[in-house]
Amino acid sequence: MPIDVDLIFKIAGVGLIVAFIVTILDQVGKKEYAQWVILVSFIYILFNIASVVGELMDKIRSVFLFQ
Repeated sequence: MPIDVDLIFKIAGVGLIVAFIVTILDQVGKKEYAQWVILVSFIYILFNIASVVGELMDKIRSVFLFQ
């Protein structure tokens, strides 16, 4: 099973952008907004990972012939 490099770059890019936004919001004094940005980005990444895990489970089912 090849590693999907595109997904890794997407997660890293979201992490860098979120870190930048959170730093700016913390310096401005908007810590509540910074927490929301972190939460939304975490949910976005979680859904991306969930789709990959779903594909993995489909492949496992097909290997063991579970329908």
